[in-house]
Order: sequence, then C-alpha cells, then structure tokens
Amino acid sequence: MDIHLQYTEKGHGETLVLLHGNNDSSSYFEKQINELSEYYRVIAVDTRGHGRSPRGTAPFTLRQFVEDLEFFMEDHSIDRTHLLGFSDGGNIALMFTLKYPHKVKKLILNGANLTPSGVKPLYQSAIEAEYFLLDRIFGKSEKLTKRREMLSLMVNEPNINAGQLAKINTPTLVIVGTDDMIKVSETAAIHNGIKGSELKLLKGSHFVSREHPEEFNAAVLDFLGR
Repeated sequence: MDIHLQYTEKGHGETLVLLHGNNDSSSYFEKQINELSEYYRVIAVDTRGHGRSPRGTAPFTLRQFVEDLEFFMEDHSIDRTHLLGFSDGGNIALMFTLKYPHKVKKLILNGANLTPSGVKPLYQSAIEAEYFLLDRIFGKSEKLTKRREMLSLMVNEPNINAGQLAKINTPTLVIVGTDDMIKVSETAAIHNGIKGSELKLLKGSHFVSREHPEEFNAAVLDFLGR
C-alpha cells in the first residue's frame, strides 16, 4: 500500500466508519460526528486524494478505494465495523461489503448508485460535459488533472451488477432524500436487491444529512441500535 489515509476519530464503543462523497472530505460529516460519537467510536476517513489523504501512485478508482479501506482497517486493528457511506462513499461501502462481508456489521448507504446511469440525467449530463471538456485540455495544469480524476469516478463508475446484491446478508439501511440526484428506480434496485434491507426517505436533496442532521442521525442511531 502506497499511502496511509488520514482520518478524524471521536468516541468509544463499537466502531462506525464514515465515508464521504466525491471531491469532499471527512469534514462533510461535521453534523454527524459529535452526536454519533456519543454512542460509537466514529472514524471519518479521507479517501485517497481527498481531504488530507495523499493521492499516491495507485489507480484512482473505487476498487482501489475499497482496498485502501481494507488496508486502513488492518492497519488500525479493526476486525469489523459498522459502515456508513455517502454518495461515492456509499458506492465504496457497498463494494467493500460485497468483497469483505465478514468485516461489516451493519451497512448504511446514503445516496448510493450502482452505475453512472443511476444518476438523474440533469446531473449526470453536466458531470459528463465537464469531464469531456477537461479531457480536451487534459494536462494543462495539476488542478485540472485532479478535477478530471474526480469526475472520472462519476463518469466511469461504479459498475455494480444488481444481481450481486443478493449475496449481501449484512443488515442494511438505505437512506435517500426525496429530491435526491439518484433515480428513484436506482434506489429501489438497491433496496430490493439487498434482502431484508430497510429504506428511509427523508425530505431533502442528495445532501440530506447536512440539511436535516437531526432526522438523519436519528435514523442512523435507531438502525444501529436495533
């Protein structure tokens, strides 16, 4: 492994790892960490090339981020954890659970998708337009190169086969905003694909955990406490 991920840790008890979304950092969960850490050992991780974590030389892909998380857990002697992922973090959490099911106690997916087509066209078309524009001027600057890498995660990934979801036996909560950028059909595919999963709709956008933290945190604590 060519990097060590940076993170924020607070609280005691069972471990709860938080994974942020694309082009963000662990600070995304500032409205979750304090409250959730009253009941759990909360570890909010900065994904490779995000926040305070270095980019390293390994591929900049969700699959690599899964391996980074596995290494992080091994490096910090975390045998099993509750796992909460938002957006790309949700995709990483889902892929991690598929590959390392024995390492996840409970799974919470907030605004996750199976493929790029699971994002509503209004949003996905804008992402793709910027990506292909930067592709034409690729190499002009380090800043543009980094932005292009971030966009590539949403243009080319994830690529999760819905049929794989039936393999998941981990207790799972799927949370989305009523006006989420993820298609309703995509959320339904995830919820229906994971047997026994729970679905929670909260009024708000893709960023409902920031918009309505009290409701979001209550849903998380209720699920984890059962």
